[in-house]
Amino acid sequence: MIQNPLVRILLSPIALLYGIGVSIRNVLYDAKLLRATSFSIPVISVGNLSIGGAGKTPHIEYLVRLLGPYIHVATLSRGYKRKTQGFRFVRPANNVLDVGDEPLQFARKFPDIVVAVSESRTIGIPMIVKHHPEVQTILLDDAFQHRSVRPYINILLTQHELPFTKDYLLPAGRLREWRSAYDRAEIIIVTKCPEDFTIDAAEAFKKSLKPYAHQRVFFSKYRYGNPYSFYFPDRQVVLQAGLDILLISAIANTQYLEQYLTNFSPQLTKLEYEDHHVFTEQDVSEMISTFQRRTGQNKCIITTEKDAMRLDLHKKKLYEVQIPIFILPIHVEFLFDQKEEFDELIRGRLLQFSA
Repeated sequence: MIQNPLVRILLSPIALLYGIGVSIRNVLYDAKLLRATSFSIPVISVGNLSIGGAGKTPHIEYLVRLLGPYIHVATLSRGYKRKTQGFRFVRPANNVLDVGDEPLQFARKFPDIVVAVSESRTIGIPMIVKHHPEVQTILLDDAFQHRSVRPYINILLTQHELPFTKDYLLPAGRLREWRSAYDRAEIIIVTKCPEDFTIDAAEAFKKSLKPYAHQRVFFSKYRYGNPYSFYFPDRQVVLQAGLDILLISAIANTQYLEQYLTNFSPQLTKLEYEDHHVFTEQDVSEMISTFQRRTGQNKCIITTEKDAMRLDLHKKKLYEVQIPIFILPIHVEFLFDQKEEFDELIRGRLLQFSA
């Protein structure tokens, strides 16, 4: 979000015009002049009002782990920044240029589920059902603002450090819709909560969101696992104090991650790129030279699972120069014993579904 109030004021006329356009679209959908499509299987949408950084990917993975042992699950994403077009099923052997980073991550981590990409959700969902009639639930990635599909369960994520209640419309802020659009959500999850977050603080935060009677509010944080080798994923390491870490990231918000890594590397060095940036040969050369200039005894590169999907294009070169790269996995953890409540809510709603 733009922090300078003057710049935000200067951009506010553009934001207003953008907001008027969004409002017209929403009015047309609300008046049923534009039709939202429902489907014969339950569709769960996971999205946010802002652009990036709220944790959609880890929360979709949470749902896959929750539902995957019991029913056939599929994920559908746009495939942001891929070089292909149209509907495609995602295979672990694909690369980010074929399918995008997040879908590729899903396909490689969960090879037993159906993963697909399509710019149009209304095309993608029937294609999944046609080719995989065994699929019982589809998880939509980043689809809150896509009104053409009426999801059975609409989950809205908002980041603790920058909730939608304190944000502004593009380009003055990061909101893709007016704040009032949160009323479409059935579930609101406040993500990336700090370790010292208390129940009292959560209650105050919940009041600031002003949830409607039909909405349930949950709070989550990240739990980081042991990093594993970029080259040999079955090899894990345990992070210890005194490391000289070079963090390579091209994600929307690294503040939460940086706070965690500084526990092990107080002099954390960062190479940051724009969200979803496809790493070039020049970028990789910069990574190598930056790492080689480090003088620490225990130096390594840490990156995220999503970034690793894009670094994979340069794995051969990085392996040849013996750069130690480790991938830091993320798991979602619900606070205040809300895990069982959330799990039961999702399972219960699915059991209630009727086509």
